[in-house]
Amino acid sequence: MTSDELEEFAERYAKAWCSHSPDAVVAFYAKNASISVNDGAPAPIAEVARAFMRDFPDMIVTFDKLEPRGDRTAFHWTLIGTNTGPGGIGNRVRISGYELWKIDNDGLIENSLGHFDAADYERQLKGK
Repeated sequence: MTSDELEEFAERYAKAWCSHSPDAVVAFYAKNASISVNDGAPAPIAEVARAFMRDFPDMIVTFDKLEPRGDRTAFHWTLIGTNTGPGGIGNRVRISGYELWKIDNDGLIENSLGHFDAADYERQLKGK
């Protein structure tokens, strides 16, 4: 994938997160792909997407930049949303992080390692 193609892929990926359709996000992943967030166990992509979309019904994900890292690419993002989903207390959250992607030969994400400041996220959720 060329750098221009990867840039366009990243733009579309961020828009998929904004679509509030877990299937739209899953479409960017290879069939047996995995995602892990903050060094957690690999989880089904649809479940991760569904959880964020449920908790932040007004969620917007922006694509900030791409950063080459050897055979992987870091997709830097910012998430903005209000925690009004089930059990939410209505606090606004703005966090930034990145996903470290391994792209397969078909141009899909084979593996994604997500990272963000969990302590800052929790602080914002609690309104502190």
